[in-house]
Amino acid sequence: MTLPRYPAAVIFDMDGVLFDSERLYEEATLAAAAEFGIVMTSAFFRSTVGSQWPVIRTMLLDHYGEALAVDELRAAARRIFSDLIEARLLLKPGVMELVELLDELELPRAIATSSTRATVDRHLETHGLAGRFHRIVAHGDYDRGKPDPDPYLKAAEGLAVDPQLCLAIEDSHHGVRSASSAGMMTIMVPDLLPPTDEIRALCLHVVLDLYEVRRLILAGRQVA
Repeated sequence: MTLPRYPAAVIFDMDGVLFDSERLYEEATLAAAAEFGIVMTSAFFRSTVGSQWPVIRTMLLDHYGEALAVDELRAAARRIFSDLIEARLLLKPGVMELVELLDELELPRAIATSSTRATVDRHLETHGLAGRFHRIVAHGDYDRGKPDPDPYLKAAEGLAVDPQLCLAIEDSHHGVRSASSAGMMTIMVPDLLPPTDEIRALCLHVVLDLYEVRRLILAGRQVA
């Protein structure tokens, strides 16, 4: 298992890649749905992973009906999520080791996420990662979100690196589609969603964790 070329930059998704937050989002959203007297399954929640709020909002209204107080549901989910992350938000395995390797190799890195900049800043600050990424591309920084390539293209532009020379790390199907359509070398580290045949075809590799990503970069460095 190798990379076709040594990357000139690494671009990370955030939720589910850097932080074990997708599970907390799921728990919070299902709990909020229960508060509103509706039954939401994990399967439905996971079908929304990687999408921006306007898309998720439409999915909720299509699924539960136009009478759903969808914005109030979102507010409740965010309230519950805020409580959960105070005590339970964790870094994904291998994050610090990978970031430290990128420091040693002087490889620029960015985050391309559907989350807000305020959320990104809060998570990075809480876990001692503030200032460790050279560019952050968040909700509102691009016209079209994942699965369109805009977030990843914007991140590559911010780093002044050709997208084909970027290594993208994703956990969601929409994220893989976004990074791949941007022309990037794409690795999937599955979180809530297992890879499908379509997603495997869009990835260079599907790996267990960020330790494996670190080994791939090191191996590529030795060849280069």
